[in-house]
Amino acid sequence: MPASPQPSAEYEARILQALQELGIPASYATNRRQSFQFEGTDLVFIGLDMAGREQRLERHAATQWQAMRAAAEIASVALAAISAFRSFDYQKQIIARKLAAGQSIEQILRVSALPGFSEHHTGRAIDIGTPSSPPLTEAFEQTAAYAWLSRHAQDFGFTLTYPRGNPHGVCFEPWHWFCRET
Repeated sequence: MPASPQPSAEYEARILQALQELGIPASYATNRRQSFQFEGTDLVFIGLDMAGREQRLERHAATQWQAMRAAAEIASVALAAISAFRSFDYQKQIIARKLAAGQSIEQILRVSALPGFSEHHTGRAIDIGTPSSPPLTEAFEQTAAYAWLSRHAQDFGFTLTYPRGNPHGVCFEPWHWFCRET
């Protein structure tokens, strides 16, 4: 994950409060080499996701996403948004729902970041799918969309955050791409 600046005392307190409310030790994310991620403020609408929900990205990431999607379409590859910007509070709700459903924090953090540590907060991360593959599964790796992204995403500033064997303890996520700042 890209390095982030140090959080303000207020933001750090918000993160610590959320972790306490969720029953998660404050050191958990640091031990997994996760860095603070701040909420994006310059967000623009990028269209609907595969489930028909509105999605937003930070302005630069949105421009790069639209250009990348158009280039893929020219190559007869369909890229679809699954999830883009997620607020701190929404990420906290995701974790709370999974804990309430009986999942352990170890299980949850293999696929979801803690509030305050999700790249989706920045508005520069997007989970990508394609109509021919179930969303958010490793099966995406076997698609033409993933093959195209592997060859071309860097041309649009996107990188795969969670390759196999990443140091964050997160499962391989062939669908999760992050747009670097320029």
